[in-house]
Amino acid sequence: MFALNFMRYAFEAGTVVAILCGAMGVFVAARRLPFMTHTLSEIGFSGASFGVWVGLSPLQGMMIFTILSALAADRLGLGDNHNDTSDAVISAVSAFFMGLGVLFLSLSSQNSSYATSILFGSIVGINQGNVTQIVIVSLIVLLALALIYRRLKFDSFDATGAEIEHVSSHWITLIFLVMVALSVSVAAQIVGALLIFVLLTLPSASAQPFCRSVSSLMLVSVVLALIGTWGGLYLGYLTNLPVTFFIATIETCFYLISAIYRRVAA
Repeated sequence: MFALNFMRYAFEAGTVVAILCGAMGVFVAARRLPFMTHTLSEIGFSGASFGVWVGLSPLQGMMIFTILSALAADRLGLGDNHNDTSDAVISAVSAFFMGLGVLFLSLSSQNSSYATSILFGSIVGINQGNVTQIVIVSLIVLLALALIYRRLKFDSFDATGAEIEHVSSHWITLIFLVMVALSVSVAAQIVGALLIFVLLTLPSASAQPFCRSVSSLMLVSVVLALIGTWGGLYLGYLTNLPVTFFIATIETCFYLISAIYRRVAA
């Protein structure tokens, strides 16, 4: 299997993205941003389509659109984890950007199969250049996460502690939203714009009942994301069926097991 270049590239990119999403997903859930994450992925679809139209790579187009959207969300106060009106406001733009993505694709010379790869992922179709881009962006986000980890942990899980530590919630929110935008952009290369939830929310949600600290939650979340990604790649290689289907199925099974355990333990 690893004698094939495309499988090596897929495992390299998938491993890095799984680690990134497993770690970031913990804070996405804690800050109640899963819906915004999904909306950013739909905006990212427009960005990828725009990139294809103007001659950029899909990843570059997605990063441009998602970062600009993250900055706009911060400006409007939509990234505040105490803002109960965020979902209603965010949903107002979701359909528009999906339509905009279709428009950009129609203006380009790409066919419908290209749209499918953007929406649902095409990990086995990436090349060495794609892997390099994904690794660089992922490392930047992980480095930023390490630098702001203590402040982000307080702001996400302990508002009182954040006040005591004089944590600037606004700047933490802004930086985190940009990090989420970049995470969405690279994760979409693996599972597609429409299935971001698979790697950015399911592993952390599955890990919650088994963990008592943020660090252990991040560790288990990363492990579950890695198992889902590696398992999906292996099963996809064996069956010649879509890798994304297997990744989504494995992560969903983890979540169901977690939900059953939570109910039994209660």
